[in-house]
Amino acid sequence: MKNKKNKKSKGGRNKAGSQHSGRQNNGQQLKSKQHQSQQHQKSAINKQIEGTVKRHPDGYGFFIPDDREIPDVYIPKHSMEGVMANDRVTVLTKRDGDRLRGDIIKIVTREIKQVSGQIKKVNSAQGLLRDESFAWGEDLKVSWPPSIQIEDKDWVVVKITSYPDSVRGFRGEVTSVIGDISDPQNDNIRVLAAQSIPHVFSKAALAEASALLPEVSPQDMEGRKDLRKKNFITIDGKTAKDFDDAIYVEKLGSGFRLWVAIADVSHYVRPGSAIDKDAYERGTSTYFPNFVSPMLPEALSNELCSLKPNVARLSLVAEMDFNFSGEMIGSRFFEAVIQSQARVTYGEAQEVIDGDVPDKLKHVKAEIKLASELSHILMDRRFSQGSLNLELPESVVELDAAGVPTDIVKSERIFAHRLIEELMLAANVAVAKFIGSKGMPSIYRIHEPPKEEALEILDRFLDMFGYSKKTGTSSLQKRITEALQEFQGLPQESVVNNLALRSMKQAKYSPENLGHFGLGFEHYTHFTSPIRRYPDLIIHRLLKAAIGVKGYSRMQFDDLDSAGTMLSACEQRSVKAERLIQSIKKARFMEKHLGEEFEGIISSVTKFGVFVALRKFDVDGLLHVEELEGDNYEFDEENLRLVGRKSGNQYAIGDTVVIQVATADHQTGRIDFVLPKGEKSTHAPQAKSQSHQKRGSSQDDRVDVRQVRVSRHNREDKSSPLHSSRKTNPRKHK
Repeated sequence: MKNKKNKKSKGGRNKAGSQHSGRQNNGQQLKSKQHQSQQHQKSAINKQIEGTVKRHPDGYGFFIPDDREIPDVYIPKHSMEGVMANDRVTVLTKRDGDRLRGDIIKIVTREIKQVSGQIKKVNSAQGLLRDESFAWGEDLKVSWPPSIQIEDKDWVVVKITSYPDSVRGFRGEVTSVIGDISDPQNDNIRVLAAQSIPHVFSKAALAEASALLPEVSPQDMEGRKDLRKKNFITIDGKTAKDFDDAIYVEKLGSGFRLWVAIADVSHYVRPGSAIDKDAYERGTSTYFPNFVSPMLPEALSNELCSLKPNVARLSLVAEMDFNFSGEMIGSRFFEAVIQSQARVTYGEAQEVIDGDVPDKLKHVKAEIKLASELSHILMDRRFSQGSLNLELPESVVELDAAGVPTDIVKSERIFAHRLIEELMLAANVAVAKFIGSKGMPSIYRIHEPPKEEALEILDRFLDMFGYSKKTGTSSLQKRITEALQEFQGLPQESVVNNLALRSMKQAKYSPENLGHFGLGFEHYTHFTSPIRRYPDLIIHRLLKAAIGVKGYSRMQFDDLDSAGTMLSACEQRSVKAERLIQSIKKARFMEKHLGEEFEGIISSVTKFGVFVALRKFDVDGLLHVEELEGDNYEFDEENLRLVGRKSGNQYAIGDTVVIQVATADHQTGRIDFVLPKGEKSTHAPQAKSQSHQKRGSSQDDRVDVRQVRVSRHNREDKSSPLHSSRKTNPRKHK
């Protein structure tokens, strides 16, 4: 390795010169950024600034200004009295050496209004919730009426009635009892409560739902196109109960005609109704293993607005024409009544595509084949025009009747999944273009390009794995997709996909049409899932206003802006809940494997240890740095690896390692690993091929990889723009 470093070559001097120049440029850029940061700090001194505060376990805090140009502000402990994490506050800033220091002069709004936790009973009507997360600043005193029976250590949901800075002190009232935290059946309610997701509909909403007729009335069909004779079909998972989209495809002399019929939720859910208020508060349905917390009451989601086979259903239809190249050459939108001719599962659709047609689907065989043909064309066109082909398998947690996990596997996606997704994407694009062409304010699903710093980090990781092409050039989506394709089928595939995901910004809802980077669309919205997503319901109302349906009107930009912010937050709340329930169920599953050994791959490295993803089960856990015996390991922040001081042994992303399951905590969802005696990680990931080995460099020659610090300006961007594979999957996040 030393000889390789010292070897002289004809091109060596130029290469060194280029590297030297690069370092100079990087240094100049760093100085420029430092200068800009200093200027922003100066402009913020002795000013009152509004933003959000984060509470540190030790009592002090950090203030995150709304103004992105101003750096985070340190808040001393004495100024954090009565302040809780995520409160919106006003801060008076001043200089404190090289950083800003602030005093909180006003609490604008409280973020935390409801909490959940394990109660410690003081007497028959009072108790305490400990500040286990250190987000409150003190323990919460709670009470409950005699009608609620509570046992010591029960898990409860508490509504905060007064805050730490009030005369009464920090107090709350128990609203519901979840029960024994050790019971797997209580996991779902516990997680919903922890994320403040409503799971019980109001009495008014349930009354409205019960008053609805069980079937579509003749009056409801008046003025609609009657498409009941067309062979519409639904394609969904085997366990699905709500079918909100149906498709029908015909072949024309010039190409294809596609009808996408979406359940007409807006006909039943009117603005200002009790159902509408409950739906807006939820923002989205939340999906757990074998459980759903729906956005709408079941009378709508599973009945009237479910496009069940052989029954009439109201729908809003996007009718689109495509040429044989997949270019949309025309579109029309209207209210209709349809009747699905078949409820098709993904597996059954795949059988038809592969030529093995079940008897019960012979009457819709041609429609499925045509849909497959059109989907292939649309998908090829989308990728050729720069759509990012990022596939991240999701975990499937298999549960028994008691809620205990029996297996954790990666979901297997087949073409039938992509078939329906492509047709939904086409409808979403068509609707976004149409409403935009009317000059109406609308709500778009936007996804901005990743930041340059994030791409540089991704490039460096790929270089460590032996892939030297850079992503930061023209056709960025294509470059990223090419890099991902290089690792298909390799042990590093999932790691590389996740690294690419982390480099992306978060997709969100906004009235400003900034395009969708990941999908490569200039115009994109969510239209296809009004049962499960409130933004789609808004789009249905706007689309009806655009085509002149009586009783529907435009919305103001400011109202759409507020809705976009609110509904993006609801979506992220739901995502957090779904991730937490997965972690809890995985921890319950690994409790059965304590002490067992598994092979895994390092998916992330931090100063306190490495996270290892197992090969046998779709589970990951922490291998703490203190468990790495025989040496003192230091965190190499530039290359994101742990390196032994004496041995030089290292743990880096992509390395394989054998671990032993040490602990699994189903309360927090945490899983901890240790190394079996004498076990060490491999020192480098396997190269894909000889060409990769030539491109890749030795570990000593690796390009520096600097971790992005979790600061205010990138904190909002660390999660997936594709919503952890959900953003490009309109079926999953419907």
